Amino acid sequence: MKLTKFLGDQGYDLIEGPLRSHKPLQLWLKKPFDEAQLYYANISHAFKSDIELIEIENPALSVDYTKKDDYGFNIGITLLEEILKTLGLGTFEISAKIKSGKTVTISYENSVTKEYALGNLEEYLFSADFQHPNPSLLKNANRNYLLLITGTVFAKNLVVDIETDFTLDAGLIASLNAVAEGKLDFTISNQSKLKMTSNMGIYFPIAVQASRIDFDRSRFKKLILVTDNLNIF
Repeated sequence: MKLTKFLGDQGYDLIEGPLRSHKPLQLWLKKPFDEAQLYYANISHAFKSDIELIEIENPALSVDYTKKDDYGFNIGITLLEEILKTLGLGTFEISAKIKSGKTVTISYENSVTKEYALGNLEEYLFSADFQHPNPSLLKNANRNYLLLITGTVFAKNLVVDIETDFTLDAGLIASLNAVAEGKLDFTISNQSKLKMTSNMGIYFPIAVQASRIDFDRSRFKKLILVTDNLNIF
């Protein structure tokens, strides 16, 4: 199954850029024609409410190697290098070693999804007040510029298959593994296909679910889902 479609059906967007600071309950600022920017690290830093927010795991949203996206070689390598930056491997330029090929397939393994129920979040916001007088926050809220992250998919392993247009050899694989210093593992799937698996041992965000906070005349009205293949982040 295509990874982006699977996530989109669940209201999630795949994160493809190098920014990987996404966590549930963050508030982001999204103005028209601007990129989304982190506004508050947690909703409780901006709003106060007597309602307790309860984090849950969604076992139904399981991402593994069977859910993947295929890309043309140059697009795929570009995306891969952006992802590697988020894992602290920004200096690892695989394009310097693998200069040409046919396709790049990106997938993930060992995922966990943390999210909050819509009713719980809306109940919190219906009874909420600002933590303190804040004209800027009020203006952004009334203009519906606030996005609330309601869920995040975290994965432990990045799995990439690169189909080259040449025959791979043991020397190239050895050089790739030497540069990766144990953080990535390269193997040969067949004579022209390279398999790369991350060995970072940490969970990192791969997809996000977010809703716009709909305010009207300084009062909360509802949450409106804005992710599901719209690429807000």
